Amino acid sequence: MKTFKKIALFSVLACATFTAQAHRAFLVPSSTVVAGNTPWVTVDAAAATDVFVFDHMPLKLDNLFITAPDGTALKPENTSTGKFRSSFDVKLSQTGSYKMGILNEGLFASYKEDGKVKRWRGTAETFAKEVPANAEELQVTQRSGRIETFVTNGKPGGKAMDITGSGLELSGITHPNDLVAGETAQFRLTLDGKPAAKVSVTLIPGGIRYRQKLDEKTVVTDNEGKFSVTWANAGLYWLEAEIKDDTKAKAPAKSRVASYVATLEVLPQ
Repeated sequence: MKTFKKIALFSVLACATFTAQAHRAFLVPSSTVVAGNTPWVTVDAAAATDVFVFDHMPLKLDNLFITAPDGTALKPENTSTGKFRSSFDVKLSQTGSYKMGILNEGLFASYKEDGKVKRWRGTAETFAKEVPANAEELQVTQRSGRIETFVTNGKPGGKAMDITGSGLELSGITHPNDLVAGETAQFRLTLDGKPAAKVSVTLIPGGIRYRQKLDEKTVVTDNEGKFSVTWANAGLYWLEAEIKDDTKAKAPAKSRVASYVATLEVLPQ
């Protein structure tokens, strides 16, 4: 298996047009573990300088998906977009675990036209129509990015955690809604359904505005795509991984960048 190298510069897929910027994207649910008769959760979606701080821009919800415990797709309710965040509600009518995320896919291109550098982004379908066939110094990159979080009603379980086999994905050996401070959790990263080996995974705890250091932690997946995390404290955590693959890009792209972001909650003992 090819060793995947983490790209040094973080590109947040904050909207459907893949605007690259030095901000971190995230989804934050009002609760990650609930119980009761058809409870609800509200989820905020944003990109910000610091994780879980709403100070920059909302995420677009065009490519939002919600997977129920039985594997069916749900529609969000009461969607709205403000200055710093987008929000939506989800009715948890089934018991089990739900996956909520934003999936962005597309192409980035740069080329020269009349001696000037041009940049383009869009879909594979529009590429041939909008990028000159004789473009000079053409470079095309295929990008895909997932921004996810997880909510469980009652006991964790169901089909929502099943991977799709497309892009960079997280599967929980430890369920992402069963994380406890002081304990060690195990996860697996996959790329197109296969183990993503030797990938750097970054974890940042929330509450950055109340401390003077980032407290960033980096772990690396093993040959089976697995990695372990021992949670020092309870709270929200931002998880991010990004890889570059130069061998499996689809034409006209010559390289591919895949990223993954998740919001996890660690509960106190």
